Amino acid sequence: MKLSKLTKVIAGGVALSAVLTGTAFADPALIYDLGGKFDKSFNEAAYNGAEKWKADTGGNYVELELQNDAQREQALRRFASQGANPIVVMSFMWESVLGPLAAEFPDTNFVVIDAVVDAPNVQSILFDEHTGSFLVGALAARKSETGTVGFVGGMDVPLIHKFYCGYAQGAKSVNPDITLIENYTGTTPAAWNDPVTAGELATAASDAGADVIFAAAGGSGLGVLQTMADLGKYSIGVDSNQNYLHPGSVLTSMLKRVDNAVIKAFTEAGDDATFTPGLTILGLEGDFVGYAVDEHNEDLITDEDVAVLDDLKAQIIAGEIEVHDYTTDTSCPL
Repeated sequence: MKLSKLTKVIAGGVALSAVLTGTAFADPALIYDLGGKFDKSFNEAAYNGAEKWKADTGGNYVELELQNDAQREQALRRFASQGANPIVVMSFMWESVLGPLAAEFPDTNFVVIDAVVDAPNVQSILFDEHTGSFLVGALAARKSETGTVGFVGGMDVPLIHKFYCGYAQGAKSVNPDITLIENYTGTTPAAWNDPVTAGELATAASDAGADVIFAAAGGSGLGVLQTMADLGKYSIGVDSNQNYLHPGSVLTSMLKRVDNAVIKAFTEAGDDATFTPGLTILGLEGDFVGYAVDEHNEDLITDEDVAVLDDLKAQIIAGEIEVHDYTTDTSCPL
């Protein structure tokens, strides 16, 4: 089957079955999570990593965009039964599905990003998002003229609170008296693809004084970036480098190098000799999280800003600053 058929958006379980039935392949597989492959954030970072791996190695991969939660088990079972290896899946939403399926296919290697699944043929990859968020929080506080900064998260879940808690701690490390406005676009997976609500939350936060807003909301975050650009204020992007979307308004982007994680998975997990099951945590060391400076925002960030953030980064890596991880302790002391 040609890859182009697999890249089409699949609207339902019947269509998904029709696409995968009868297909045989031994290539890596990547299943994007809800929000779409081209969300300019989390999923798109994974796509960029897969494309780089393909260009660098000459290999091929198969991919699928989920349209609803009900497709998870069927998609995973079809890819595994027809020989894809490894299979990389995205987001915490896979925790309940992947464990049982991995047991059914012990000869297939699975990699899950943003979740922990305890199985001998699963590698779980987590990121220290809270440390990268600390750095952009510090930058937000340095740039705020009002003493108020905002945060718009996507789905109201512990992972996104992890971003917020690090962001808030970083902002308060620069200005202990700073005011933080925290909002989320929803409590269901639809929260990742609701830029209208995200934009409304950004407007409300701006009206309350926020002049910098960090959007950790997947595709919804595009509404924050657009709103803040329209208002002549700053936003902060997430996961992928989103500086180019609104040059001069996107202060920076908190990078979560999902692209590098996918490259690592495709390169290592298809071979039992190099596959590492268990938990892998990626963070500031190795630049798996960080912040983006490029031609679109370099005029916004001074040499002094960079020096301060570099110092904070070094202190975090050395253990001199402990950034609170909300996913292990929900107290989030601020």
